[in-house]
Amino acid sequence: MNDISDIAHLVELAVAPVFLLAGIGALLNVVTSRLGRVVDRARHLEDRLYAPRNDEEAARARTELISLDRRMLLAQRAIFLFSTAALLICLVVAAIFIGEFIDLAVPALVAMIFIATMFAMIAGLALFLMEISIATKVLRVRADLFSK
Repeated sequence: MNDISDIAHLVELAVAPVFLLAGIGALLNVVTSRLGRVVDRARHLEDRLYAPRNDEEAARARTELISLDRRMLLAQRAIFLFSTAALLICLVVAAIFIGEFIDLAVPALVAMIFIATMFAMIAGLALFLMEISIATKVLRVRADLFSK
């Protein structure tokens, strides 16, 4: 690798994974924001359980806390998978450059790391969809509030 055009070509190869890295960062931002909101809601409900107005309110709070706990777990796992995907993308970019500088054939390694990245993304997105599904099923407006 002696020519500036060789380095320019490597940078071109690294641009697509870097854009993917930006997308993963956006997904991490969304999921961590949702996790923060879920944690805040859980803390609020826990405080209300210490002094419930009646048994019905306590039961409703416990039911919601169960779903919030499940949502927190799913969001944490999605964050782990998205972070893993981001790390793997960084490895792809590093492998592209290192392979060229020490004259190693790394296409198979890069492909395997990229495939692992896609599996981590798929699993993270599936967990994110499950978290959203739980949120929309459990957090409905109570019918008794419509009649007032």
